[in-house]
Amino acid sequence: MKKIAITAAALLFAAPVLAQSTTEKSGANSPAPKTQDFVNKAATSDMFEIQSSQLALERADDATKSFAQQMITDHQKTTNQLKQLVTSGKVKARLPTTMSSSQQKMLVKLKGLQGADFTKQYHSEQVSAHKEAVDLFKRYGNSGKNADLKTWAASTQPALEHHLQMAQDLNK
Repeated sequence: MKKIAITAAALLFAAPVLAQSTTEKSGANSPAPKTQDFVNKAATSDMFEIQSSQLALERADDATKSFAQQMITDHQKTTNQLKQLVTSGKVKARLPTTMSSSQQKMLVKLKGLQGADFTKQYHSEQVSAHKEAVDLFKRYGNSGKNADLKTWAASTQPALEHHLQMAQDLNK
C-alpha cells in the first residue's frame, strides 16, 4: 500500500512536467538569446554546415551529396548576409572565427568515418543541427533586441525549417 501511495505521489508531481507541450520542451517559449550569442551560434552553425557538407560531397551517396550541396550553397548565403549585417554596423557584434568545441568534435568524428557509417552520422547531425537552428532563429525572430537581425532571423527561419524537413527525409 505504501508503494502505491509513493508511486501515486510521484506521478502527481511529474504530471506538470509530462504535460509540457513540444514547444515548451524545445525552448521556443524561452527568451531570445542576446544579440552576440545569436550571432555566435548562427555563424558557427553555418561553419559546421558548410564544412560537414563538404565532407559529405566526398563520402556520401548521391541523395546525400545533393542535400550537402544545397546546404553549402544556402549556408554560404546566410554567412554572407550575417557578415553584411555586422560589417555594415547594423548589428553591433563580433563574428566568431572558429566553430564551438562541440562542433569541432562532431567534425572530427565525421572525418573518421566512411561509407554508410559516415552517411548515418551526417544525417543524424544534420537533423539535430537544424532543429537547434530553427529554434534559435524562431526565438530571435520573435523577440530579439536588434531590429535588423530580428527581421533577418525571421526571414531565414523558413529556409531552415525546409532544411530540417529535407534532413529528416534523408533518414527515411
